[in-house]
Amino acid sequence: MSGHDPLSPEERAVVDVVRDFVDRDVRPVARESEHANRYPEQLVERMKQLGVFGLAVPAPYGPAPVSAPCFALVTEELARGWMSLAGAMGGHTVVCSLLVRYGTPEQRERWLPRLATGEVRAAMALTEPGGGSDLQALRTTARRAADGSYVVQGAKTWITNARRAGLIALLVKTDPAAEPAHRGMSVLLAEHGPGMTVSRDLPKLGYKGVESCELAFDGFRVPGDALLGGREGRGFGQMMRGLEIGRIQVAARAVGVGRAAFEDSVRYARQRESFGKPIWRHQAVGNLLAEMATSLSAARQLVLHAARTYDGGQRSDLEAGMAKLFASETAMRIALDAVRVHGGYGYSTEFDVERYFRDAPLMIVGEGTNEIQKDVIVRQLMRRGGL
Repeated sequence: MSGHDPLSPEERAVVDVVRDFVDRDVRPVARESEHANRYPEQLVERMKQLGVFGLAVPAPYGPAPVSAPCFALVTEELARGWMSLAGAMGGHTVVCSLLVRYGTPEQRERWLPRLATGEVRAAMALTEPGGGSDLQALRTTARRAADGSYVVQGAKTWITNARRAGLIALLVKTDPAAEPAHRGMSVLLAEHGPGMTVSRDLPKLGYKGVESCELAFDGFRVPGDALLGGREGRGFGQMMRGLEIGRIQVAARAVGVGRAAFEDSVRYARQRESFGKPIWRHQAVGNLLAEMATSLSAARQLVLHAARTYDGGQRSDLEAGMAKLFASETAMRIALDAVRVHGGYGYSTEFDVERYFRDAPLMIVGEGTNEIQKDVIVRQLMRRGGL
């Protein structure tokens, strides 16, 4: 990366370790594992050893947390190797940040040490069938029982890590009659148990290996002390703050996929010759590479800007939304241009380019569609009076 390094020497070492892991262990097996749609158990175990799952967990529960720019660059490296690996730690990190920011002392003590090591991995359960990005329209309810526990009814969908998560941050309505609707929402820290069913694994264009599932809740009970922060009605605001780092993470994934597609294209354009010269010397191909490099660099800077804003403690939904919007659209465009550079080979499953083209759309629709991001951006622009 050119220009001023936003990381401390210690954080740069963290990113370098992850980059080496990706080059040595991930890229050689990613294509085969992805085509087999096989869960990357050994790679996830290695990520645990590297401390990837504890990047947002502070002492005394874990190591010193890294900055948001460092987290974004680690995510970029993982996605450069195989985007599914970045997905495996994305929602997990959001749940960690929710516990750090809003959890009771007992909740932090119970969960954060095991989340930091990856012994327990976490998932978010927000989206519902038919609800999409409209979280205020959610229908999953949690009724308080006589014994103080919550009884959950409803369904969630597109839940990454749903089968393997030991902790699920579950957004529910504890007061369905509340007006406005978001005032009646709460987050429950749920574990698998009777009444929670993984109803199906969703078939996907890309994002293979890591499961995305639907969850059904029918009389599912959650202890009363599993209410995040110990007070009802705060779940929507808690999740919105959590989604700021989540959208930065998705944007960083997009940069990683775009970078992989760009780097593969540069290598191929140097090696492939036509009409007696490397194809990068043909203006049509050279222009593609120039545009890819420019937009990729701009996307990374937007991500780092959003990360710095988040670290500053300011509300960063505008910056995170802009980063997610631009980086994801950039990744999609670069992935398509990488197919153009590779020609027929870009359409072959023997090259990684077709995987990037299948993975890139997830960042356009994930963590709130880009159409929703535009709505978030313009609302914040009006609220702030501009940039």
